[in-house]
Amino acid sequence: MALLLALTAAACGGGDRKTETDSPPVVAATKAPEFTSPTLQAIKRRGRLNCGVHEGLVGFAYTDNRGEWRGFDADFCRALAAAVLGDPNAVRFVPLTSSQRFDALRGGRIDVLWRATSWTLSRELSEGVRFAGVNYYDGQGFLVRRSLDLASAAELNGARICVQRATTSELNVADFFRARGIAYRAVVTANEEAARNAYAREDCDAFSADISALAAARTLLSNPEQHAILPDVISKEPLGPAVKRGDESWTSIVRWTLNALILAEELGVTAGNADALAEDSRDPQIRRLLGVEGDLGPTMGLSKEWAKNAIEATGNYGEIFNRNIGPDSSLDLARGLNAQWNARPGGLIYALPIR
Repeated sequence: MALLLALTAAACGGGDRKTETDSPPVVAATKAPEFTSPTLQAIKRRGRLNCGVHEGLVGFAYTDNRGEWRGFDADFCRALAAAVLGDPNAVRFVPLTSSQRFDALRGGRIDVLWRATSWTLSRELSEGVRFAGVNYYDGQGFLVRRSLDLASAAELNGARICVQRATTSELNVADFFRARGIAYRAVVTANEEAARNAYAREDCDAFSADISALAAARTLLSNPEQHAILPDVISKEPLGPAVKRGDESWTSIVRWTLNALILAEELGVTAGNADALAEDSRDPQIRRLLGVEGDLGPTMGLSKEWAKNAIEATGNYGEIFNRNIGPDSSLDLARGLNAQWNARPGGLIYALPIR
């Protein structure tokens, strides 16, 4: 009996022993890969940023009467040059058509594409690019003559629609009319200028593009007040900078420069007060943004004052907007979706935390 009890106890106790398979797996510590960017290195060697822009779109990228590049997108190019090189003028603007832009990026002709380009899945899949963020939330609409007395794009049955080749605009128009069973005829042109000129000659009944581009086009027509943008918004067009796929660190640098300008507006940091705030502000967010605290810039291969340089070069996001396409410009576009998230009414502009 004693022997039987001993054997039973041994059998019961054996279940408490851990086997090798019961032990938690040992995870080897891994070091994060070094933050290095071949694109940034190439830019520093040549001493210049190559920035792809629209070949001529009022408010966004165009040359003034002195041949200087101006506009919303052009200012973001300058801010990026200031962030990476410390000089907003160390930028070469490369005008590109819609059909040239991705080839120029893949081929290394430009370092960044800042050209009213919509962020879509198919572009990331098939064009070999990565989008670094959104700097303008747009949508596609229709520009028509007021004499047509139209209230909606749904009334354009049988109309001729001017649209640019190789753009999301061309695809969106086809989707809009097909979904509603409305007949139309596409008048496809090589670029925005050709589409605008065709519309001005009355080769088409309506011009369809991003609403911001339509607003710009209307200012160039002989009698702008005779043309109206219909209320229909037929798509979502998140516009932002694109870079070549394969250099994640460069994508991050472009992304965080854009975010620095957005955050600067949120925190009240402007081109005019950045120096004073760097000296006097006790706000940790402002101190990190302006490089007073932390080493975020050097970690990216930039100076400690990379964001401050960008802000002082062009102003914060709101300053860039107001000067080029907002109330201080001929376009006079409302902030709308491009208002800060905490504004009243709020928009979609929301900076990622810099910390």
